[in-house]
Amino acid sequence: MSRYLILLPAPEAEWAQLPPEEHEKGMASHGQFHNDLEAGGHKLIAVSPLEPSAQATSMRPDGAGGATVTDGPFTESVEQIVGFYFIESDDEADLREICARFASRGELIEFRRLEQCNG
Repeated sequence: MSRYLILLPAPEAEWAQLPPEEHEKGMASHGQFHNDLEAGGHKLIAVSPLEPSAQATSMRPDGAGGATVTDGPFTESVEQIVGFYFIESDDEADLREICARFASRGELIEFRRLEQCNG
């Protein structure tokens, strides 16, 4: 079985200002995605929204053998990763189709297959 990370990028500031009916529409879309995954036999390992990027902590090498720790995300960008799905599946084509239907309902998705590690 292969593992996949479905990243959910979104413009955080815009999302926070959406009216309640748009948030409800989004929750219904996620519910349908969950149903589609289950119907397709895909195993949902973990799913979660993330705290706002302003609450992130970035850590970078400081060039002297240590790390520089700063508040906030690595990049200043309109879109940040706001959530994820971690999925196991033996049918990538079907999983991609389910993700495409999810995206067609207005969701932004980045589909990533995890590399197999030896060792």
